[in-house]
Amino acid sequence: MKVYFIGAGPGDPELLTLKAARIIAACPVCLYAGSLVPSEVVAGAPEGALVRDTAPMTLEETHVEILAARDRGEDVARVHSGDPSLYGAIAEQIRLLRRDGIPYEIVPGVPAYAAAAAALGQELTIPEVAQSIVLTRMAMKSTAMPEGESLENFARTGATLAIHLGIRALREIERVLIPHYGAECPVVVAYRASWPDAIYLRGTLSDIREKVRAAKITRTALILVGPAMGEAGDFRDSALYDPDRPHVLRPKRKV
Repeated sequence: MKVYFIGAGPGDPELLTLKAARIIAACPVCLYAGSLVPSEVVAGAPEGALVRDTAPMTLEETHVEILAARDRGEDVARVHSGDPSLYGAIAEQIRLLRRDGIPYEIVPGVPAYAAAAAALGQELTIPEVAQSIVLTRMAMKSTAMPEGESLENFARTGATLAIHLGIRALREIERVLIPHYGAECPVVVAYRASWPDAIYLRGTLSDIREKVRAAKITRTALILVGPAMGEAGDFRDSALYDPDRPHVLRPKRKV
């Protein structure tokens, strides 16, 4: 048997990859994070499959289900939101699988920041405006951040920041970022990106907190900060299609 860690994407069932859908449809056991993965994503599990929402379960309880599936010789679809490599809490699950000699495979999914950018209709890497994206989070009640990975340190880069688990720490985010980005730096808060009830709030570091409060958003939101999040218009074209910059797939034009 094998355990498949599957990225279900940000919420829209149609953003599930073909490979992910195929595996879910073939696994007799489906364990999914119901707090962030809609039931429609796992509706394709085979008839008679054991489908369990792991949101109320502990790591150990989830692993007990996997061990039972191993004893029955049944594959397991372990379905996570977004892409499982980003805040998927799969590292500790993999450690237990390796301990018990259980093979596994990771199937990537669409991350929330990509879904948010698509919904906003924009690119996150604008020529000479922003070419780097920092994926980070606020500590809050979660595990502590590693030394050196502070919001202050990332702010010094001036890169676009995609901040997870920070919707209740907007005051602190403002305090740290305004000295580096300026009070009028564009901010987007993406609540439940790609879900039917998704909300996308545009603002600045100086006013986004009030907009979030007015919208009563308290969880499940991604915060995108940086100049690239504005209504970009005045920027140079990428060199990718520049006729004066030939490359191996587009040789220099003959005069």
